[in-house]
Amino acid sequence: MTEQPEGQRRDDEGADRSATPVVDLGVYRQSLDPLPVTFHRRELDAILWIYGRMVGEGEWRDYAIDHMKDKAVFSVFKRSGEYPLYRIEKNPKLAAKQGAFSVVGTDGRILKRGHDLRQVLKVFDKALKALD
Repeated sequence: MTEQPEGQRRDDEGADRSATPVVDLGVYRQSLDPLPVTFHRRELDAILWIYGRMVGEGEWRDYAIDHMKDKAVFSVFKRSGEYPLYRIEKNPKLAAKQGAFSVVGTDGRILKRGHDLRQVLKVFDKALKALD
């Protein structure tokens, strides 16, 4: 045992520790588990405005929001137990190329894609009807 008070270290104990880099815990956690892609408030406002209009017309009845590592998806349902009628997707990896936003139909076809969400959502201004 040494004669030093508890909590103090001698100079020779910390001599080789200066070579070890200090890592920010927040940066380390993000590198291991990145945050999921989400819709921003204005994007969600635009989507919910269209959703409210279509619910008022009796076309849509339910929705689901999924936030994944690579994209965010807003799914629209006619009945809650079925496949989604439409998926509004945000994929930031495509932002520089084709546009981060897209509307995908039930069969997987991309109905509209672009950089501006409001322009992409104009696909619902047309008379899109679900086939029963």
